Amino acid sequence: MEKRDFSDEIQTNEEEIPREADPKKTKQEDFLIEAKNFFEAHKRELLESRRKGSNVVFLDFESLIRFSKILSDGILEDPEEILRIFEQAIEQSPLIDSVRIRLKNLPKSQIVKIRDIRSKHLNEMIVIEGIIRQASDVQPQVVNAKFECPSCGTIIQVLQIEKKFREPSRCSCGRKGGFKLISKEMVDVQRLIVEEAHESLSGGEQPKKISVFIKEDLVEPKMEEKTTPGSRVRAIGVLKEVAVTLPTGGLSTRFGLAIEANNIIPLEETFDDVGYDEEDEKQILELSQTPNIFDKLAESIAPSVWGYEEIKKSLILQLFGGVKKELSDGSNQRGDIHILLVGDPGVAKSVILGFMSKIAPKGRYVVGKSTSGAGLTATVVKDEFLRGWALEAGAMVLANKGLVCIDELEKMDPQDRSAMHEAMEQQSVTISKANVQASLKAETSVLAAANPKFGRFDPYQPIAQQIDLPPTLINRFDIMFTLRDLPDRKKDARIATHVLSEHTKETETLLISRDLLRKYVAYSKQKIKPVLTKEAIEELKNFYIELRNKPVSSESAVRPIPISARQLQALVRMSEAAAKVRLSENVSKQDAQQSIEIMKYYLMHVGFDYESQTFDIDRIGSGFSHSQRSRIFSVKETIVALSSRMGKEIPIEEIKNDLKDKMKEQEIDEAIEKLIQSNEIYRPKHGYIGVF
Repeated sequence: MEKRDFSDEIQTNEEEIPREADPKKTKQEDFLIEAKNFFEAHKRELLESRRKGSNVVFLDFESLIRFSKILSDGILEDPEEILRIFEQAIEQSPLIDSVRIRLKNLPKSQIVKIRDIRSKHLNEMIVIEGIIRQASDVQPQVVNAKFECPSCGTIIQVLQIEKKFREPSRCSCGRKGGFKLISKEMVDVQRLIVEEAHESLSGGEQPKKISVFIKEDLVEPKMEEKTTPGSRVRAIGVLKEVAVTLPTGGLSTRFGLAIEANNIIPLEETFDDVGYDEEDEKQILELSQTPNIFDKLAESIAPSVWGYEEIKKSLILQLFGGVKKELSDGSNQRGDIHILLVGDPGVAKSVILGFMSKIAPKGRYVVGKSTSGAGLTATVVKDEFLRGWALEAGAMVLANKGLVCIDELEKMDPQDRSAMHEAMEQQSVTISKANVQASLKAETSVLAAANPKFGRFDPYQPIAQQIDLPPTLINRFDIMFTLRDLPDRKKDARIATHVLSEHTKETETLLISRDLLRKYVAYSKQKIKPVLTKEAIEELKNFYIELRNKPVSSESAVRPIPISARQLQALVRMSEAAAKVRLSENVSKQDAQQSIEIMKYYLMHVGFDYESQTFDIDRIGSGFSHSQRSRIFSVKETIVALSSRMGKEIPIEEIKNDLKDKMKEQEIDEAIEKLIQSNEIYRPKHGYIGVF
């Protein structure tokens, strides 16, 4: 068959039929015109939304929908192209160069649960919410590179839009390869792992995770503070596929999913970040003038729990906190107040902790049994994507400038509890792992709850002997309270009435709303830095000196210590917090008296030695009361005296005979056991003790 040449026919057709415009190009031009019109109509609003000192413009999607359905639909269907056109439209004005558009207020239809993300969402603009579990190091990434041709000197520019670094394939002069790299344009990038919030799960579901890549202004230091591990965020971005490399080096047919973020919106804030308007400020100032403001605020804490007035007042003081100070030697003195609740089962400890974790910004609630040391503080993990190390923060770091509530503290492993020591006192967490040296801020107030070893609290036994916590950790709490479940007809009737009435209410009623309470505390923390007055100093000083030098009836050479300098520091912090409650710049005598009353209540219930009838701080710190130490001292003296007559081995019966008029047989046995544990004496054989 003879082949026909269609070239003439084709040429003829091209001449006869007018060339159609490129539909894609036409569409882009339409989008550009629409984008320019939108910018002109909302110029003032867009320029006001700029991040201070940057070229970032925030675009409210709701305004876009009202103005142009073409643009709003375009961003959802082809987000990268339309955003590029938007940026081009704004850059054509002389006001902003190299602009970046950040979206906000996307419709609910674009919100997708992490577990519901599928391949159909690829290249779409979606919104996810969750908790940041990991954050990699911020690393530079090449976005544009310039090469020089060695043959002709031509400068070739190559955009780096792929994951693999790309060089020019050829030059206009015909040269292939061997081009010289002369410059690179780089931006900062970071990888976040975002996990579903636990409250959104049901049953035995495991939380799902997804990688979120952020760059440019989203990794600036100021922004990075809000994207630390544990922060709750809303991520707006385009879903992309991520190639999976096989062990052999090739690419798998299976791809991973990741989000290239357009915007990251923090969903949590500290008291320093809580905003308020003029109306709120007016309401706060009026509320501060209420004569019984302290009581009113305290009653708004866990209103479903009846009673505990002193404890609730202390929790209010914990929310407000004292003033952090930098000492002359360069060290810092914390302003945060730590509180420990020890009590019988069923006395609403967990309810109180749950309420406080919700009312405080960046509040965290953890349970001791299921919490590790790394879960409380921080750890370092390998980041396989960016080939670096990623920080995974624990609850105390996550709650920086907030509150961490630890339930069932005594059930934590001893090795894990030791990680709290640095965070509670130095308010920092030091990480030394995998050649990574880091110190993280943990300016966190700690509210913990613990149960007694044998189920019920015994006021006659030192607290350190009743809860499985080391004295070094107990000492770091400013104040401790005991919550006891004791039958009392009148009290039981009030509790029953209160509990049953709660079931008849449609909603929880607060004397002060939760939102107003937050703003009140935030206003105080942001603006009030009270200073101790001479009257307050004198009041605290007199209380400290008088209590430490109070006469005791005991004839023992071992004198009890009612209060130490640690409690004095706690009194200062509570007095400053009491002044903050009144929004006062000065700590008055009344504020000092308020903190003294709470301290007395605490010492009476936890630090009172019923045998010596006096306060004894050692009941809290060391686990040995003054009376116990006196008995141990007496037994030791008796053993020394007997050893001079009887030699190195002494019958226990002889010791008991010498001390039968001074103490009980059980008390002598306890003292001997304590001396053996401290290696003061030993047991050579049954019925005898030996002296070294």
